[in-house]
Amino acid sequence: MSLLDYFRSNKKNTANTAKERLQIIVAHERRKRNSPDYLPQLERDILEVIRKYVDISAEDIAVSLEKRDNELSVLELNITFPDDKR
Repeated sequence: MSLLDYFRSNKKNTANTAKERLQIIVAHERRKRNSPDYLPQLERDILEVIRKYVDISAEDIAVSLEKRDNELSVLELNITFPDDKR
């Protein structure tokens, strides 16, 4: 292995990492476009209710709606609660 091969392999890994990150961003944006109009408001409402009991930020909640077989819709709610350190 020559010195140039070493630097080329790092660039390839960096390019692959950048490509994977871009694919994640594009998939996330597509999901937003296909989501119903009420989903952002629903996320804010859920956050407001949870904040009555637990101190969390908007980044700690993820709401998504997935349609399956044109008959079934699945609402997925992921919440990261803070560690209770007593």
